[in-house]
Amino acid sequence: MITAQKSFCFGEDHLTAGIAIAIAHGHTQMQLTTPTRKKVKASWEKVRHIVSTGLPVYGINTGFGPLCTTKISKEDTQILQTNILQSHSVGVGKPIASEIAKLMLILKVHALAKGYSGIAESTLDRIIWHIENDAIPLVPSQGSVGASGDLAPLSHLFLPLIGLGKVVFQGKGIAAAELLEKTGLKPLTLGPKEGLALINGTQFITAHAVKVIERLHSCLTQADVIGAMMIEGLQGSVKPFFNELHALRPYKGNIHVAKRIKRLLKGSEILEDHIDCERVQDPYSLRCIPQVHGASRNAWLHLKELLEVELNSVTDNPVIIDAELTISGGNFHGQPLAMALDYACLAASELGNISDRRIYLALEGNSPGVPKLLMDDTGINSGYMILQYTTAALASENKGLCFPSSADSIPTSLGQEDHVSMGSIGGRKALQVIENVEKILAIELLTAAQAFEYRKPMKSGIFLEEVHKAIRKEVPFAKKDRVFAEDIEKGIEMIKNKTIISVISTVKDEKNLKFQVPYSEEFETY
Repeated sequence: MITAQKSFCFGEDHLTAGIAIAIAHGHTQMQLTTPTRKKVKASWEKVRHIVSTGLPVYGINTGFGPLCTTKISKEDTQILQTNILQSHSVGVGKPIASEIAKLMLILKVHALAKGYSGIAESTLDRIIWHIENDAIPLVPSQGSVGASGDLAPLSHLFLPLIGLGKVVFQGKGIAAAELLEKTGLKPLTLGPKEGLALINGTQFITAHAVKVIERLHSCLTQADVIGAMMIEGLQGSVKPFFNELHALRPYKGNIHVAKRIKRLLKGSEILEDHIDCERVQDPYSLRCIPQVHGASRNAWLHLKELLEVELNSVTDNPVIIDAELTISGGNFHGQPLAMALDYACLAASELGNISDRRIYLALEGNSPGVPKLLMDDTGINSGYMILQYTTAALASENKGLCFPSSADSIPTSLGQEDHVSMGSIGGRKALQVIENVEKILAIELLTAAQAFEYRKPMKSGIFLEEVHKAIRKEVPFAKKDRVFAEDIEKGIEMIKNKTIISVISTVKDEKNLKFQVPYSEEFETY
């Protein structure tokens, strides 16, 4: 669940992934308060003071990277800032999603509004104008090594401020110069330090992490529900979800998932029907849902906690503490999020991996009453056989994508930047894996619903019964082969639209049922 609020004060309020998304979608209003404007102006004046004294400060009156010992004259400090945006705009590849580019703008405003970057109020106001008017820069997806800030993508993000680059405006991609002409705005003239302040930072990595938090959370939440439906369809045992077991190994994620599954299965006639059956234990893909889903939950929580630190940090360089103290440090280095994104990528992949195993299990025909391949008349019909080929392909692709980007480093900037995080690649890769997991879960949704059908006329608990009805509104029970790709597309749409989550929420509210379980505040809000 996204934590949203009516308004957000840049540079003052605590930013979360949910609030950033709410701002991007227009659900939360943004503002620069008078105290924040004073902080920003004071920092800007400190930079002007540094320029007037002539004391060498990196990026203000020196060159960049290996050119840090090259002195820049007072007259050329403004040209330097314009040049840096142009020279660093070297991104390649398909543009990132406009939503992610918009998130980058939002995150950058918050960081700059902290008052340590020497940015001008007018520059912040122009960035906010872009956000408010949905004039979102086109940003290539490749080119950042995630260490000296996300230099290339951030340069492309802010080219439109000086009348260069491209934007998506009113549904069309146009040149920034055309945007300025349409709106009557003038290109900005950047002051000392401003260009560097704009392109130094981790906003490309961080914006991707925001989307990882949102989409992985959706997958985790829906995977629990789909897994519970598969337990019902295959007549799995509820004992592996008992509190007494998880109290002996009390990981937060495990406890949270186990309690959720128990709540989903509460009141089930299907469970009661086989409570004394002779099967001693279920295969791991059913029995170990709390341990596997729970471990992925823990990884998600780790990323969420680190992301909130990053969202409210200053990742510029140099940092202007006061007129006498500027620090050229490494707050732009993406390593803290890079490693956590690789962990989240693995967590997502494993969620898809165990889902594929449950699909395979459902096809075996080893559960009483459920036919092989989830169809009665097989031979002439292949049933759900080939759907698992697709999930196997997706799960395998994800395994290949799980090599940690942060394990690699290639020196840049003639050795000045000799260790880099590659967090930008990790962020893009994590979203690619999550995209595949959404497809795997969609196929498990279809197979779980098919198995669930064979338990009729027995009923499950109210939550799963209503989820099953929602599925059947979109995808009918399959008595014979059909073009299953069409079913899969509908399943994917349900996963992306969070249909299952909406059904659970509606049932909870309409029936006045409690669904609060241990650690809900940590795992269910962002």
